Amino acid sequence: MFARRPFFYGWMIVAIAVASMLFIYGAKNSFAVFFASLLRDYHWSRGSTAIMYSLHNLVYGLLAPVAGSLCDRWKPKRVMVTGVIVLGLSTGACAFAFELWHFYLLFGLIMPIGTVCCGLPVLAPALTNWFVRKRGLVLGLGLMGGGMSFVFNLLAELIIQRLGWRAAYLVLAGSLVVFVLPLYVFLFHYRPEGKNLKAYGASELPANKSPGLAASEERDRRASDWPLNKTIKAYQLWSLVASYFLYWGVGCFLVLAHQVKFVEDIGFSSVFGASTIALLGVFIGVGQFSGFLSDRIGREKTITLAVTLSVIALSVLTTIRDTSRPWLLYVHSVCFGYGAGLYAPTILASAADIFHGRQFGVISGVLLTGLGIGGAIGPWVGGYIYDATGSYRPAFLICIVCFAISILCIWIAAPRHAFVHRPKPGK
Repeated sequence: MFARRPFFYGWMIVAIAVASMLFIYGAKNSFAVFFASLLRDYHWSRGSTAIMYSLHNLVYGLLAPVAGSLCDRWKPKRVMVTGVIVLGLSTGACAFAFELWHFYLLFGLIMPIGTVCCGLPVLAPALTNWFVRKRGLVLGLGLMGGGMSFVFNLLAELIIQRLGWRAAYLVLAGSLVVFVLPLYVFLFHYRPEGKNLKAYGASELPANKSPGLAASEERDRRASDWPLNKTIKAYQLWSLVASYFLYWGVGCFLVLAHQVKFVEDIGFSSVFGASTIALLGVFIGVGQFSGFLSDRIGREKTITLAVTLSVIALSVLTTIRDTSRPWLLYVHSVCFGYGAGLYAPTILASAADIFHGRQFGVISGVLLTGLGIGGAIGPWVGGYIYDATGSYRPAFLICIVCFAISILCIWIAAPRHAFVHRPKPGK
């Protein structure tokens, strides 16, 4: 009889990442329904109201490398627990905001401080610490919670309909304390050494490449760390940052911030608008789960597929003029969600292929800085264009252009040639 292989604790870390990101990103990713509610209650302009979302993304992006560095150099669990507490308090405090500057402060400045300390900037490096093999799959699984958090749009809208948007913020804040804080305090470990374990696959890599060994795994076995000063100057890094900036930062965040209001403007109900975002979020999760595709067909081809689906989705969105064809919104949500979800783990896996090592927490943070700066521009531009023209269609066309350029950037970065680019041992 065969001996039963013991359960590897790294899969518990993946499960914790999925569950925690669902709640951590729930408040941020349900912005679209709160945006519509605030506009109805206060009649602020769309451009000025969207600034709270832009500020959130900007601060998140700028602080992401700091959070990654803190976890590399300090006690990760302390950073993460502090992040959950800050995020929970600031989310709950939004329920007591009455002026636009209150939302700029709470939602735009304080909430992202908590998010970077407990969310993706620390979870992505943790997952790569636990897994040498199957990184595309693991990052895809780990990020699923962030994608599925868009389902909170529907939950938040239902709470808003019955109790108001202030109560919805309190529910989101309470969920962080009840569900996420115990996971981080009692079960999470940033590195496998915390459980006296080795990373998955670290002890299985042979001296010579075996037939079943993935190319990215072989590169990790043979290559040395990039020194940080050389990494910052590498065109591969800035190509990845540019791709993330254009695709998720400018393009995706613009659409996600304004989609519910766009649907309402056409004539659909707010609940229907929230349901389209929820469906989009489900397929973001499906796309993230499909991150293993990049292990099989390559990072560049996977991102090209993801972005192409998003271009198709936005092309469909620009053709919708009235409520006569609601099924087109479902087509948009499925294609856009799957593409956006597939892109997210693939861009991180691309960075891990080229730059993984002791500095990867900082590198992943730099990528998220590009995401955050783009995310500061996209939502505001969408609102400004609507205020100036009375239509979102010019903004959607700008997104399509950004998407197309993002494909070019990933091919320039060329993660398929990661081993050629990385420093040789001893240099």
